[in-house]
Amino acid sequence: MTMTQWVDIVQDKDTRIETIRAHFEGHAYDAHWHDSYLVGVTESGVQQFHSGRVKYRSTPGKVFTLAPGEVHDGDAVDRSGFTYRMLYIPPEFLRHALQGIFENAPDRAEISCPATLLQDDVLAAATLSAFDALHRQDFKIVKDHAMQQLISLLTRRYTWLQKKVTADKNNPAIHRVRDYLHDRVGEEIGLTELAAMAGMDRFQLNRQFLHCYGLPPHAYLVQLRLVKARALLARGLLPADAAALAGFADQSHMGRWFKRAYYLTPAAYRRICTSVPDR
Repeated sequence: MTMTQWVDIVQDKDTRIETIRAHFEGHAYDAHWHDSYLVGVTESGVQQFHSGRVKYRSTPGKVFTLAPGEVHDGDAVDRSGFTYRMLYIPPEFLRHALQGIFENAPDRAEISCPATLLQDDVLAAATLSAFDALHRQDFKIVKDHAMQQLISLLTRRYTWLQKKVTADKNNPAIHRVRDYLHDRVGEEIGLTELAAMAGMDRFQLNRQFLHCYGLPPHAYLVQLRLVKARALLARGLLPADAAALAGFADQSHMGRWFKRAYYLTPAAYRRICTSVPDR
């Protein structure tokens, strides 16, 4: 039987986080370690690996986490092999992110992995969401939000995160952030930049913005771009041109968000509004 193995790897230009989607059959890799935190989800098949003296079997939907320096190997248990999605998170990124997300994080805060193998649907969903945002090179603010959600879940048991966050709909700082998003709808914007403008940490900004406007900042910015794209398409612009003017990376990028929001492709929406076919 011929084995089909493949690896698809992307390094995010902003965070230097590597995202890997891979499929292995038979023996995948010998015992080794990484200098990054590993957080992944088994997509299909059964992924067998040793970490320390323990043998683990990860089935679809399970989350596996490894700290830097943890030795592990990998094998498939049957001919169908296994597929997984993984984030390789540099320790320096994680240290910086903890300070940027949580105002009460201690100096030189470090995290330890919650467990080597977990059945945690919420953490699995957050891991896949972060993977998709980084692997597809989505908007910076979308990547920031996805990583914030993932780190929040990985560190949720830490006592220094137990703080009360209040939201004030009359807070002028939140209104400044909203106006900033409207004024710079086509620009690349990050949560750290917005949090600094508001004078609060990213965790507080997300909570307060959501309380005021019904969406967190990253989703609000995406909606602004979709509204602009719709207006451009309705005027007859080609999808590729509308994508560029509305702040999307390209037509495919806009199409993914457009279909998620409206269940239509940009080209179909343009035809409905203008009766003009694509050239």
